[in-house]
Amino acid sequence: MKVVLLQDVKGTGKKGALVQVSDGYARNFLLPRKLAKEANAQVMSELKNAESAKEWRIRKETEEARANAASIEGKTLRLYAKAGQGGKLFGSITAKEVAEELKKNFHVDVDKRKILLDEDIRAFGTYECEVKLYAGISAKIYVLVGEEP
Repeated sequence: MKVVLLQDVKGTGKKGALVQVSDGYARNFLLPRKLAKEANAQVMSELKNAESAKEWRIRKETEEARANAASIEGKTLRLYAKAGQGGKLFGSITAKEVAEELKKNFHVDVDKRKILLDEDIRAFGTYECEVKLYAGISAKIYVLVGEEP
């Protein structure tokens, strides 16, 4: 019997997969536990529509990430901080602050975990960091740290 899996089933397949299983396994295990639906025309069309919707969503997110990467590539963010003698900052500039500044200046919403700094910024100067926007899409930006006016 052909069934479409509604959840991952160990040893059988992943969610959304069309698999051939024995009639008894389908009737006695998969169907009563709502792990699968029998593959009829309606279920097959729902599966096809779900796959096309997923592909469309991925394509849209990729295009959006490419546009964001192009808009911030090579740009410089200016951040200001208080410092003591010798140019050492009180505290540090973190990825969270870089993400907030990106959102404020370029309207690009990025999770702080997707900003790769070699280490927290603890002195004045210009630092290069990488922003990962989507799988395989990233942009390099520069962070210029200056003294608060």
